Amino acid sequence: MKTKGPKNPKKAMIYYYVAALVMLLFMNAFVFPRLMRGTVQEVSYNQFITDLEAGKVIAVQENDSESTITYKAQDDQGREHIYETAWVNDPDRVNRLLEATAPDGSAVEYSGVIPTQTSPLMNLLFGLVLPVLFMVVLGQLLLRFMMKKMGGPNAMSFGKSNAKIYVEAQTGKTFADVAGQEEAKEALAEIVDFLHNPSKYNSIGASLPKGALLVGPPGTGKTLLAKAVAGEAGVPFFSIAGSEFVEMFVGMGAARVRDLFKQASEKAPCIVFIDEIDTIGKSRDNAAGISGGNDEREQTLNQLLTEMDGFDGSKGVIILAATNRPETLDKALLRPGRFDRRIPVELPDLEGRAAILKVHAKKVMVDENVDFMAIARATSGASGAELANMVNEAALRAVKQNRRIVHQEDLMEAVETVIAGYQRKNKVLSPREKRIVAYHEIGHALVAAKQTNSAPVAKITIVPRTSGALGYTLQIPEEESNLMSREEAFNKIATYTGGRAAEELIFGSYTSGAANDIEQATRLARSMVTRMGMSKQFDMMALATVNSQYLGGDAALACSEGTAQKIDEEVLALIKSAHAKAVEILKDNMDKMHELAAFLMERETITGEEFMEILNRQPEGSTFS
Repeated sequence: MKTKGPKNPKKAMIYYYVAALVMLLFMNAFVFPRLMRGTVQEVSYNQFITDLEAGKVIAVQENDSESTITYKAQDDQGREHIYETAWVNDPDRVNRLLEATAPDGSAVEYSGVIPTQTSPLMNLLFGLVLPVLFMVVLGQLLLRFMMKKMGGPNAMSFGKSNAKIYVEAQTGKTFADVAGQEEAKEALAEIVDFLHNPSKYNSIGASLPKGALLVGPPGTGKTLLAKAVAGEAGVPFFSIAGSEFVEMFVGMGAARVRDLFKQASEKAPCIVFIDEIDTIGKSRDNAAGISGGNDEREQTLNQLLTEMDGFDGSKGVIILAATNRPETLDKALLRPGRFDRRIPVELPDLEGRAAILKVHAKKVMVDENVDFMAIARATSGASGAELANMVNEAALRAVKQNRRIVHQEDLMEAVETVIAGYQRKNKVLSPREKRIVAYHEIGHALVAAKQTNSAPVAKITIVPRTSGALGYTLQIPEEESNLMSREEAFNKIATYTGGRAAEELIFGSYTSGAANDIEQATRLARSMVTRMGMSKQFDMMALATVNSQYLGGDAALACSEGTAQKIDEEVLALIKSAHAKAVEILKDNMDKMHELAAFLMERETITGEEFMEILNRQPEGSTFS
């Protein structure tokens, strides 16, 4: 729904003052006098005399200036009220008051109010000046609040951009602070060279792209890379989020875009960085179902396109933008002459993860014997932000252990904390549940260990975690692989089913503990059939498209209903076959499963070395033939 607001906040404040003045005059004329009078009841003079003679009157006051008589009296139920009557020239009133008695038998209190004349200056002060002053102060506070929402504390005009401006010393980032993104740094180094030596490009007639789009999953360091470019080039750095362009006031976004490019032209050479540009750069093709109609957002996008066409790239104004949803961007934004260079910022590989860990480890006290490559192998698929968080979690754990140096065990525990959550030491499992979880995890580990092309088991635990897991089996591959064979994928599914298979063999039934295993096994089996071409029935036929590879979107089937049913049948057959394989492996190693489960219940956490030692240990009295 489109929301409109006043285009001129100062004009809106004039309306406010006029309305406040009218309200103030109304209050002075009608409301305040009534409030001052309170709950006084007006009665006739005859009623006053009747109450006086009946002994109900407690006290009487005469007000000669207003020609009224105010008295306090009780009703028939004994409740006190204040009454007011008109002053009447009654010569017997004083004698009646002196002779009358109050309800308690005492004399009626009788007094006359001395007329006082309030100063006209005081009336003006309390009746008009102070209320008006209050309204003015309140109006100024509202005006400042509106201006802050519209353009920040330094802007008192509509549409002022609130982009943060950094100079070289303030960004504090260079390419040395960015690890694991060598390809992206190489692509951005050309921009740095252009800002340092523009004549080298201008002399040959080459022009650098006006805009570069950083594309990648969240946490991979897109903002860090943009700051590093500005730090390397030593130029001002404008940073603003896409959401800051669009607010409730119509025309605000377009005005801010104009002001941003005006500031950038004045500070050239410089870098303008727009984070989360998909907020304002979504496709305007509503038929595609990507985004709904929004006039304010579209006006902002149109203004951005116009400004990018209008400024001269040779001046050294470089536009960098970041998004993790490139498929939603408008095509006009990506055409040559605008954001025509796309720089992928992907999740780091094994070497990249190790380099990122070393960069962040410089900020903490780390033991010199720490093996960062081992940590990198255990964090496959982790982003730079997650790796930084792991180093920080390791430092926090070292402090809790009263140590000033981070050890290898701290980093490994931090990896598990980020993956599975903190240990829930206060959550106590019943002996029956503990036994079920132990056999479940040993089932996973045994199936994994008895299959070829399977990652070695690094740790088995039945200590509950805050993620909800009652236990887990950690596998760490010896080397990173970019390809997966059909055998490897099938073995993974078998490993996922190992926990449920162990429960079935030992207890004759199963629990809900395999819910996550079932989900992962089904997802992998469906990918084998629909995306990886690992189905004999469908061969190399593409049956699914990925909605958003950067957000981890599920695959949407692109086939008929009949084919979808056959896909389900093929997926089910794969999972059943893998399940049967897991059951067969566990049946062949039943004695080892009992021995390992008993050891795990006793220790709660065992290492991969301990697991393999027990698994490979020969029974007493056995001999090799």
